[in-house]
Amino acid sequence: MGKLAPTSIKYIIRARITAKGVIEKPDVIGAVFGQTEGLLGSDLNLRELQETGKIGRIEVILASKEGQTEGEITIPSALDASETALIAATLETIERVGPCQAKIALEKVEDTRADKRKYVVDKAKEILKTMLEAGETDVTEITSEIKESVRVSEISSYKGLPCGPDLESAEDVIIVEGRADILNLLRHGIRNTIAVEGTSVPPAVAELGKEKVLTVFVDGDRGGQLIIKELFQTTDVDFVAVAPLGREVEELSKKEVYMALRSRMPAKQYKEKLGKEPARERRDRRDDRRDRGDGREEPREERRALPPEEREFYLRTLDELVGSRAACIFTATRELMGKVPVSELMNTLKTVDDPHTVIFDGTVDFQLNSLAKRRGVKVLVGMEREAFATPLTVLTKKDLEG
Repeated sequence: MGKLAPTSIKYIIRARITAKGVIEKPDVIGAVFGQTEGLLGSDLNLRELQETGKIGRIEVILASKEGQTEGEITIPSALDASETALIAATLETIERVGPCQAKIALEKVEDTRADKRKYVVDKAKEILKTMLEAGETDVTEITSEIKESVRVSEISSYKGLPCGPDLESAEDVIIVEGRADILNLLRHGIRNTIAVEGTSVPPAVAELGKEKVLTVFVDGDRGGQLIIKELFQTTDVDFVAVAPLGREVEELSKKEVYMALRSRMPAKQYKEKLGKEPARERRDRRDDRRDRGDGREEPREERRALPPEEREFYLRTLDELVGSRAACIFTATRELMGKVPVSELMNTLKTVDDPHTVIFDGTVDFQLNSLAKRRGVKVLVGMEREAFATPLTVLTKKDLEG
């Protein structure tokens, strides 16, 4: 399985090669890896850089004529400028390729970001020209963008938690899951909000319940129900509002938000509703969740027995990644889609199609979980994890070894 191309190519190294004899592409690639190995230390070893996605696939184009070979070598780089320059310089130290004497001369190092900036400027000019010619500059859209930026700046912080600007002055407070929920409610004029950022309810939220009327407003999925249960155990909640089934608070329209809040249920009544749920219905839903592989947040579900082959695959891959600060992305059939640095994992998940499993040398946090959920990931495996509710399967090294 080929490695994933670097997710953010910054530079492209271009060099010319001439050889006294007939050589082939594998000879050139072998010489590049072999004769540069150790020159710049382990941190700039080409093989390791390629495995972690910092260097892309080396492309070689050759043409032989009258016993001489000439060609071009292209190397994409996601390293910074100084490191890329060092890699480029090492190419000129190569003196032999296969059985032949050879010379490699650096032609140039292209900054791909400069090309992108030029494209953006040219495209913007084209768009503006079209708008002016049509005479239909959308003032409403521009105004909306300005308002959006103002709303983002209005998000405040209360004891380390994101909140709306009116949190401390309001008598009623709406508790939501994350920052994106706060932003959407700000769009619709609701400013008295605070986010728990997971299900491990911070003491600051519990303290608010002593002096304010609390309404918890959650997504219409399993994760939302887990947040409600956790808040019931730790906080004096007064009302419960739930988004429509399968919908998230961050994506609701103004009408849907206000309908959900108007339909909020007193906490006592909601607890009674949970207690009266038929045992058969609860059991069927547990079976459904087990079949889908989600709902791992409850202790009983986290301890479910993994098939030996599945456990061995996760643990073996995780052990191979220890200390590498790298991440592997797999399809539903466990085919490797790519291996990238953990620092590039979020950007990579936004671009790959149908990722199923992510195994990486790091901690599974709320932000990664939210993105993975949106991208269709079903399994997250890391060294450790933070506490939060999620419909995904989240496993740690301790879970797999236990």
